[in-house]
Amino acid sequence: MHPAPSVIIFTTLSGLGFGLLTFLGLGQPAVTGTVAFVFYTIAFGLACGGLLASTFHLGRPERAWRAFTQWKTSWLSREGICAVGALLVMGLYALGAVFMDSHWTLLGWVGTALSLATVFTTSMIYTQLKTIPRWNMELTPVMFLSFSLAGGALLAGAEAVAPWLLAIAGAVQLAYWAKGDRALEASGTDIGTATGLGERGAVRAFEPPHTGSNYLLREFVHVVGRKHAQKLRMIAFALGFALPLLLILTPVQGVVIKHLFAALAVISHIAGIAASRWLFFAQAEHVVGLYYGKR
Repeated sequence: MHPAPSVIIFTTLSGLGFGLLTFLGLGQPAVTGTVAFVFYTIAFGLACGGLLASTFHLGRPERAWRAFTQWKTSWLSREGICAVGALLVMGLYALGAVFMDSHWTLLGWVGTALSLATVFTTSMIYTQLKTIPRWNMELTPVMFLSFSLAGGALLAGAEAVAPWLLAIAGAVQLAYWAKGDRALEASGTDIGTATGLGERGAVRAFEPPHTGSNYLLREFVHVVGRKHAQKLRMIAFALGFALPLLLILTPVQGVVIKHLFAALAVISHIAGIAASRWLFFAQAEHVVGLYYGKR
């Protein structure tokens, strides 16, 4: 699919923001006062910034509020409800931490659950699409959640769990790429099923359905060269997981150097996740491409 910048920003930043809110809701780090204000500003900035970016690729952004009414059938609607709930609950929790030096544990747990639910519902928007086999598999929500938790742990400075979560997220990423590369073939969908002529024998495209471009070709048929994709995968994995893991595990002396390494780990992780998200959309083979002989 055509990787719109707004949706890449949305999935990258919102995952990080709600990941950080997840850890803050669990009391990690157990900050109060001015320090807590800084952490919550970062978390809400990332989460809200990502959500706002998601409206940029809508044809009529002013109608986005109507999505909240379709919660029975729409994962997009469920995502919106969970996001608003998480932000409201964690907003109250933040008030206690910043202004009252208190951590209301039960409220924090509820906020953590809603934050994770938001990331899960975001992932299900893509997982439910049977027309895109690379997304329509159980590893998609696992990838979204593992990325969010790994990024949240880095931002929260959770030294005990961050290395493990980064390693798990990296392993999930590799598994997702490996299974995703076989997803279209494993789905059993080909040009024969796309045209409805498969029962007559082997089908091949004689010529395109029409001579010019159209919306389907612009939005749903985006072909990435194999060599180009492999290079981007190496960059995404190195920046998103390998380098941050190396930085946070490297023993250093001095608080300033330690904080510098932690900041570099976060920046590297964000860059790597952005590259991974670009590939997530660019390599999504919509089955409509078969009709045009593009797969």
